[in-house]
Amino acid sequence: MSGIVLQGIRRSFGNTHAVKETDFTFPDGSVTCLLGPSGCGKTTLMRMIAGLERPSAGRILFDGCDVTAWPARRRDVAMVFQYPVMYRTLTVEQNIALALDNARVPRTERRTRIEAVIDVMQLGDCRRLGIDALDIGTRQRVAVARAIARDCAVILFDEPTTNIEMHAKLQLIRAFKQYRSRLRETITPQTVIYVTHDQTEAMTLADRIALMRDGAIAQCADPRTLYDRPDSEFGGWFIGNPGMNFLAGRADAPGRVAFDCLPVSLAAPGGEIDGLRLGVRPERVIVGPAGCGGVPGRVLRRTLTVGGQALLLLEVGQSTMRARMSAGTIFDPGEAVSVHCSPDHIVLFRNGSRLSMSSETIEAA
Repeated sequence: MSGIVLQGIRRSFGNTHAVKETDFTFPDGSVTCLLGPSGCGKTTLMRMIAGLERPSAGRILFDGCDVTAWPARRRDVAMVFQYPVMYRTLTVEQNIALALDNARVPRTERRTRIEAVIDVMQLGDCRRLGIDALDIGTRQRVAVARAIARDCAVILFDEPTTNIEMHAKLQLIRAFKQYRSRLRETITPQTVIYVTHDQTEAMTLADRIALMRDGAIAQCADPRTLYDRPDSEFGGWFIGNPGMNFLAGRADAPGRVAFDCLPVSLAAPGGEIDGLRLGVRPERVIVGPAGCGGVPGRVLRRTLTVGGQALLLLEVGQSTMRARMSAGTIFDPGEAVSVHCSPDHIVLFRNGSRLSMSSETIEAA
């Protein structure tokens, strides 16, 4: 299969556009996460690909074939929902096998697939248990195993970890990654579309992340590019915990713009200063004792984050910003500090959109 192509896809409900006109390609054998806040259109987009929703306009192509009008049963698609759907009167192994029976998979191949997915999804200890004997996290692993075993060209995940507790969620994510690495040789590589609002899941699992906002794909890139070089302030804010710091620029000299976190001004891109803002990740903000270079600042608040790191809220000039650092580095609220941001790690935005930064723009601080 050469992948899934969306051509001018749109889904409207009256005057409300759940998915705005979209052109997009999901490469064959890739894992693409549709990431975004609730209500951004990611589930609606996935349901159109599955054949559960009919587009208001546009076409959906599988391997170059127009499947827009095809029902879900014709599309060779497997789907895992938020709540695992399976037969309670059957065992774990029987639930997995049933999907293969319906597809008329030969007995020998069926046994090979069942054993492979039970192993990779770590279901060996419960293979002969009934579904009612399992917790919700294990049931979801069974649902994933069943979808994988079908060996469909496309497998869709609709926020499968939303309703399970953290330990089970981590187990499922680990199992998914093992599936991608271990079953490529025994089961045909599947095009995976994974819907989530959890950026950690997306950054961990995806080859590419399609970041959605207000019914449109705002940016699609690999996780590192999306994190380091967001195309918009929305991407910088949504990705990261916490998201980027944003500082407004001010005119310093003709054609130059100053920011409170930098000791020298920058050449304003295009000579325009209006609407310029600087973005920098909290972990890229270096904090040291007062008088150690950089620009002067003051600690307003210190909190401990997950993973034992410290998050500082700083006052720098007329701006406030956050810095993430090891918990062993202690600065108390009210303490004077020095703040340094390397020009290599800043991003400039104008009216919410990222600007290209030339060597003439970034001058050593």
